Amino acid sequence: MKNRTIVQSFNSAIEGIIYVVKTQRNMRLHFLIAVLALMLGIHLNLEKIELLLLVVSICFVILAEMFNTALEMHTDLIADGYNPMIRIIKDISAGCVLIASINAIIVGYLLFLSRPWAGHIASSIDKIKSSSWHVTFIILILVLFFVILGKVVFHKGTPLRGGMPSGHAALAFAIWTIITFVTTNDVAMALTFVLAFLVARSRLSGKIHNFWEVLAGSVLGILIPLMIFQSLR
Repeated sequence: MKNRTIVQSFNSAIEGIIYVVKTQRNMRLHFLIAVLALMLGIHLNLEKIELLLLVVSICFVILAEMFNTALEMHTDLIADGYNPMIRIIKDISAGCVLIASINAIIVGYLLFLSRPWAGHIASSIDKIKSSSWHVTFIILILVLFFVILGKVVFHKGTPLRGGMPSGHAALAFAIWTIITFVTTNDVAMALTFVLAFLVARSRLSGKIHNFWEVLAGSVLGILIPLMIFQSLR
C-alpha cells in the first residue's frame, strides 16, 4: 500500500465521519445533542475542567457509535446467512454505545440540571461577550462546519483540500476579522490581513482552488465573525 500524506490521512478520517453522519440516524442525533450541549456549556460559561468533562463525554459517545457502525458493517460483510454469534457481537457493540450514552447523561445532569438557572442567563451572556476566547471558539467551529457543509453539498474536493469553498481562505479571513474586533492595534490588524491575503493567494497559485472558491471562502470567513460580533453587541 502506498504511503499516504498527513493531509490524505486527515481527509480520509473526516470523510469517514461525514459518511457515518450521513448514513446513521443515531449519529446525526448524537451530533445534534453534542452541538447543543457544547453551545449550552459555553453559554453557561462552564469552568475549564467542566468543559473538558463535557467534551470527553461527547467524544466517548461519538467514538462508541462510530465503532459500533464499523463493526456492524464488518460483520455484515463476513456473515453468510444468520449467525447467532454475529447477533451477540452486534448486541455487545450496541451495549457499548448505551453505556457511553448513560455516562454522558449523568455528566450532563451534574453540569447542567443541578445548576441554579434563575438570574443566570443574563450574566452568562455578559461573560461570553467579554470573553474573546469563547467567541473565537464559536466562530472557528461555525466556519469549519460551513466549509465542510459546502464541500458536501457541492460534491467537489476533499474536506481539507480543494472544493467549494476554500477552507484555508475562510479560516485565514475569519482570524483576521476576529482580530479586527478584539484589538485596537492597527499593526496587528494590517499584518493579519496581509497573512490572510497570502494564504488565499497561495491556494490560487498552487492551483488547489479556483478564484470563486477562494472568494467564497474569504467572504464566508468574514461574514460569520461579523454576524456573531454584531449579534453580541
